[in-house]
Amino acid sequence: MKSPASIKKAADWALPYWTRGQAGRETPQDLFRVLYFGWLAALTLKLLGSAWDVSWHFKWLRDDLAPPHLLNSAGTALAVALTIIHGYTGYGVDKAALRLIQWGTGIFLVAVPLDLINHRVNGLDITSWSPSHIMLYVGTFFMIVGVIRGWFMGAPPGRERTVVLGAFLAFLLETVHFPEQHQEYGILSIGAWDNGATYAEPILLQFAADQMGRPVDRTMMTGFALPVPDFLYPVYAVVAGLSVLVVARLLIGRFGAATLVAAAYVGFRTLVWPLLTLTGFPPSAVPFFLVVAGLLVDAAFLVRMPVARAVLGAAGATAVAYGALVAQSAIMGVVYGALIGHEGLLGAPPLATSSAVWAGLGLLAAWLAVEWVAGRRDLQPIEARVIATATP
Repeated sequence: MKSPASIKKAADWALPYWTRGQAGRETPQDLFRVLYFGWLAALTLKLLGSAWDVSWHFKWLRDDLAPPHLLNSAGTALAVALTIIHGYTGYGVDKAALRLIQWGTGIFLVAVPLDLINHRVNGLDITSWSPSHIMLYVGTFFMIVGVIRGWFMGAPPGRERTVVLGAFLAFLLETVHFPEQHQEYGILSIGAWDNGATYAEPILLQFAADQMGRPVDRTMMTGFALPVPDFLYPVYAVVAGLSVLVVARLLIGRFGAATLVAAAYVGFRTLVWPLLTLTGFPPSAVPFFLVVAGLLVDAAFLVRMPVARAVLGAAGATAVAYGALVAQSAIMGVVYGALIGHEGLLGAPPLATSSAVWAGLGLLAAWLAVEWVAGRRDLQPIEARVIATATP
């Protein structure tokens, strides 16, 4: 708890900066750091809330005021406050970064009531891939892209700049991959059902069954846990997830950047897994394959020619991602089954291997687009509008 004196000191420091200004305004270095460390705090709260949210919805009947929603809302409130500060003062962002942040925050805030209305009208929203949910992801995506641009363009060179940039990119990967958690939780819920166990509370299963108009059986369970086609998980992971890793490698500009960003996200999922399961929440498969695919993205950048790099990288990363998914499904199924005493539980969502061609082509198109943008816009920060004095 902060003392009144420390609060007054913080207010005395901050209030002189509360003046109207245009985006791109020269920003004192200490103010710049406070703003972007504020974004780290906001996105961390949203990360913790979202990590809990999917597990919560595979166990309990939906509640607008569920703890994961409240935690996520705290992060959203901080993000909205930072958006207002950037927009009013013009500090810490250029025009493009500000527009991305504002549009992203706006889309997210519009999606929240639409999602509440959707649940009031349609009851359970069986899939995380619904339109109102996708609006939430899209809003968060643009918000984080704006934050990444603002930090990339304005942060002074050094280790802190690289580490924080990597953290923001890991948050972006989490946002992009988030809807895939439905299948990652769903496949283990199906496996548990096949072995005579359930993770969801009876009230949730009965509610879902009533909504589908059938008894609580395996067909209902599949409709609740895996309501999307099998090809969606690997294709989306390769095209969307690996595209984020390509961008990470280009922006950070160092070998291992894509691998480390993937490892940061997967590491978080690995750490939170026992915290959730040991407190009685359903487990999920963890996307370890992203780390292996990230290593292939890094390796592809050893090729100097952008087009050749995209072609070889897309082919290699797609093949490795699909191979790692097959291996993860087999290996993790055995390990997880041994841990809880149920044989045959899968460690990865269903994999339609024939979709690898489409996933590879999609990643190639995205990679070429990223390389084209990078070629037209030199990926170097503009002359930083960050000054060393703390004087407004």
